[in-house]
Order: sequence, then structure tokens, then C-alpha cells
Amino acid sequence: MFYIKAFHIIFIVTWFSGMFYLVRLFIYNTEANAKPEPQRTILQDQYRVMIRRLLLGITLPSALLTLVFGTLTLIEFGYLSSGIPLWLWVKIGFVVGLYGYQFTLARIYAQQMRGEFRYSAYALRIWNEVATILLVVIVFLVEVRSALNVLWSLVALLLLIAGLVLATRIYRSYRSRNTKEEKSSRLPPDLHDH
Repeated sequence: MFYIKAFHIIFIVTWFSGMFYLVRLFIYNTEANAKPEPQRTILQDQYRVMIRRLLLGITLPSALLTLVFGTLTLIEFGYLSSGIPLWLWVKIGFVVGLYGYQFTLARIYAQQMRGEFRYSAYALRIWNEVATILLVVIVFLVEVRSALNVLWSLVALLLLIAGLVLATRIYRSYRSRNTKEEKSSRLPPDLHDH
């Protein structure tokens, strides 16, 4: 019984790791569009290989094995025969949302493999935080289920979302400032004043 739960947790960890890194690779692939040739082509060719291997070799198999071992865990712990408690229904709802998120990553993957970049690097950074929010919610539902206070959980979730959005905006501002300084430092000395 506990081996099944252990495998469920292991595949959750590898699935989340894959999703977090996959979106980072989407961001880097998108940012490579701004590079001059041949650097752009070299980077994007390498990112396509990395993205494909990560999605098809780690992330999708981990998502499927998480579902298999999660279902076996429900069976082994008797939830299907004795009734699923409310906290578990809520968790299952968020897990369904997580599979929806995985579907969007597969769609972005297909677009980028065709050379379509519909989302900016900033939008992808924001989208990357969705997995973080789902991870926090799911872990809290599992670990705090008996003392779950919906109001405080909602407040904590909103604070987490606000913190992640603020951190992303601060990073964007910092990155924008550094990019401007880097471009300025490449100008000949007589053009700095213009």
C-alpha cells in the first residue's frame, strides 16, 4: 500500500519538475527570437530538442503514472469503497485543473515546434506560476485536510498569487533595466549622450 503511495509522490515530483523546466525552455526559446542569426537558429534548434525530450520523455509519462498511482492509492486506502471526503473531491478538482494546465503546455509545445510564438516571454513567466499555485493548493489540501479552514486558505492563496505576480513584475522591470544598460554599454562612447 505505501509503495503505491510512494510511487505516486515520486511521479508527482517528476511531473512538476518537468512542467516547471518545460515552461522555462519555452521562455528561452521565445527569447531566442530576438537573437541575430545564426545564434537564433542554433539556440532554437537546441531548445526544440530539449523541449521535445523533456515533454515526451519525462513530463507526459510522469503525468500518466501520477494518474495511475493516484487511482491505485484511492483504491488501496479504501476511498472508493468508503466514500470520498470533501477535501479529496476538492483536491481531485485541482488535479483535473493541473491536467488542463498540462494540456496547455502540450499545445504551446506544438506551436513552438511549428515556429509559432503566440505568447511573450513575460506571459509565459506568469503562466509558469500557475503550476506553483496548483502545487501549493494541492499539498495544503492533502496535509491540512482535517483542520482546513476555507477562509484562511483562500486568503493565503490570494496572497501567494499576489506575491508571485509582484515578483514576476519586479523581475521584468529588473531585466528590462539591465537589457537597456547592456545595449547602452555596447554603443560607441560618442553615442552615449544621444
